[in-house]
Amino acid sequence: MYLPVDSALQERTVPAPSAAPALKAVLWDMDGTLVDTEPYWIAAEIELVTAHGGHWDEKLATSMVGNALETSAAIFQDMGVDLTIREIVDQLSGSVSAGIRKQVPWRPGARQLLAGLHGRGVRCVLVTMSERPLAQEIVDALDAPYFEFLVTGDQVAHGKPHPEPYLTAVERLRAGDPGLTVENCVALEDSIPGTASAMAANVPTIAIPHVVPLPEDPRRTTWQTLAGKTCDDVAAVLAAHAGMAGGDA
Repeated sequence: MYLPVDSALQERTVPAPSAAPALKAVLWDMDGTLVDTEPYWIAAEIELVTAHGGHWDEKLATSMVGNALETSAAIFQDMGVDLTIREIVDQLSGSVSAGIRKQVPWRPGARQLLAGLHGRGVRCVLVTMSERPLAQEIVDALDAPYFEFLVTGDQVAHGKPHPEPYLTAVERLRAGDPGLTVENCVALEDSIPGTASAMAANVPTIAIPHVVPLPEDPRRTTWQTLAGKTCDDVAAVLAAHAGMAGGDA
């Protein structure tokens, strides 16, 4: 669903142009979209809550996929974890980082699509609720500097499902291209909070469900996988979104 946006953030959303938009940027979610780190997060959460005498399981963990880390940490406090929000975030991030150092679990087709977009001059940005150090480890593991910049959970006041992460990304992209609007961008997301964040920012969105099934929503496109997808496929989604928006006008 779309979330209400405060006036200051809404002013940062640039109106879409009337002409068919060109694909200029792809905004990537990280956990569950670029990399399959959700099992690392789930294992870390179970270990954390169990160590503090509580109960946590995979079903409970999947209900929080895509949330801001601070939101999840507050829930763990309610489950009996006697640590500060900061301590919980650091412990979870550290556990996931340790897993990544052993193996980066890339999602099928993600690196190939990144390379294809880069080769066509499409700018790519990472928009994740993971904090900068962990996100940087993932980016550094790529074989080329595909991402122009990162928007991470510790850089925004409001995490997903709030639109601020995506509005921030678009605003930074516009610094290098004042003609760019949200209608020149596509977001790739796997979670309910993530797709809600992107759509609340009015960014055309492709959902690639992974750990958690996503409800049908005619306002976005759903792919089952990124494997075999190309820059042209992403551009086709953008064109279809523009046509649908034009039909609603």
